[in-house]
Amino acid sequence: MQMSESTQASEPAQIVELPERDARLLEFERRPWRHAGAKEEAIRVELGLSAARYYQLLNAVIDSPAALRHDPMLIRRLRRLREGRHRGAASGLAGSDTEA
Repeated sequence: MQMSESTQASEPAQIVELPERDARLLEFERRPWRHAGAKEEAIRVELGLSAARYYQLLNAVIDSPAALRHDPMLIRRLRRLREGRHRGAASGLAGSDTEA
């Protein structure tokens, strides 16, 4: 017996688990840091990544629905911080047109 298209569409989507590496990045990001230098050093030593690569990976993770299910409060906070940085950068660029 074949399922009709409407039956298939009503089935719940498979929930994708957060990969272990992504969970480790979120656990790392959740930790409190007294100053940026300590965090940058820990990124290199503990994760074996450059700071730039760490932030590239973290940005990809926070866009993941699995990450949102894993730690909703952290993901929402990180998304708000990122949006604030983007707005600040955009307003800085807009203001630079009028300066000269």
